[in-house]
Amino acid sequence: MLLFRLVFLNIWRNRGRAVLTLLGLVVAVLAFGLLSTVVRAWYSGAESASQARLITRSAVSLIFPLPLSYGDRIRQVDGVQAMTISRWFGGVYKDNKNFFPQFAVDPETYFQIYPEYRLTDEERARFFRDRRSAVVGRRLADTYGFQVGDLISLKGQLFPGQWEFLVAGIYEGAEEKTDTNKMYFHWAYLNEEIKRRNISRDADSVGVFISSVQGADQAAAVGLAIDGLFQNSPKETLTETEQAFQLGFVAMTEAIVVAIRAVSYVVILIIMAVMANTMSMTARERTSEYATLKALGFSPFFVAGLIAAESLLMAVLGGLIGIGLTYPLAEAFHSATGTLFKSFVVSLDTNLMQMLAALVTGVFAALWPAIKSYRIRIVEGLRAI
Repeated sequence: MLLFRLVFLNIWRNRGRAVLTLLGLVVAVLAFGLLSTVVRAWYSGAESASQARLITRSAVSLIFPLPLSYGDRIRQVDGVQAMTISRWFGGVYKDNKNFFPQFAVDPETYFQIYPEYRLTDEERARFFRDRRSAVVGRRLADTYGFQVGDLISLKGQLFPGQWEFLVAGIYEGAEEKTDTNKMYFHWAYLNEEIKRRNISRDADSVGVFISSVQGADQAAAVGLAIDGLFQNSPKETLTETEQAFQLGFVAMTEAIVVAIRAVSYVVILIIMAVMANTMSMTARERTSEYATLKALGFSPFFVAGLIAAESLLMAVLGGLIGIGLTYPLAEAFHSATGTLFKSFVVSLDTNLMQMLAALVTGVFAALWPAIKSYRIRIVEGLRAI
């Protein structure tokens, strides 16, 4: 305990330098944690996606719709347990900056394939009954203040005009990582309005077909069978697992993710250099003190250990404060970004990496000053000014 008190008091002998060093370490650990969480959130959609669900889309591009009639043939493929449809809507709420995912689906079959989206029996019945109704995720409802019974007006981008939907329910996620940033409404309503408004190019079409299979080991065979049905047709298909489908979107922004990772490590390297310089200055100022300790009979290991202990204690303090601040700042960042990330949770793995980064910084900073104090001769140290 006495030794710990000595180390702790030594840290604050030059309070200005200690506070600035600690602040720099806290900022570095905090930045590392936030950037790591951003990267993790970027992949969260793919990580939570199922490998037992298949997405069938146009082989040319996702922007080209497929005929609704394909669905009847997909249902007949051996291994397909259930099938549903989905179509991207792409509307904006009040202002162009208020953008969130909206999908036209067949409610009964869609929520059968996605049981992780939880609705009450009352909300489910209300949604299934009214074709103009929609359901929104909890996160989306909290972001924009949607309540059951509200009328949501969207300005169509792919489908021009104003579109109004009555909120029939707010779905919850079965798990924390379940995406609750989406809005779902009736494909039948969209299709009727397309015909009524003479948007003829998109009538009786869907964006993707979603099929569920018994297990991930059957996904490849069933996917090939589905694509084989439409081979050499005017609209060929590409079927892949839901996880592979999601990873395709992540791959489009891979360069951004790599840049974020690089910045997080650069931040740590910079604070390593700053802290190493601080510890070197501290050791140089106390050269005569270390020589005195040796003259009194303390071993070189003890002197070097004092320096290492100071650096590690500073690293631990900075790491703990940085980790503690990561949680409220991550929540604030998530709120500020709205529905950009499906899930934005600071994981235990991220905390461990933060503390490891802080400890590595402490070891690196103490390495050279500790070696130098270990080697110093008593006479030379006592002569030092």
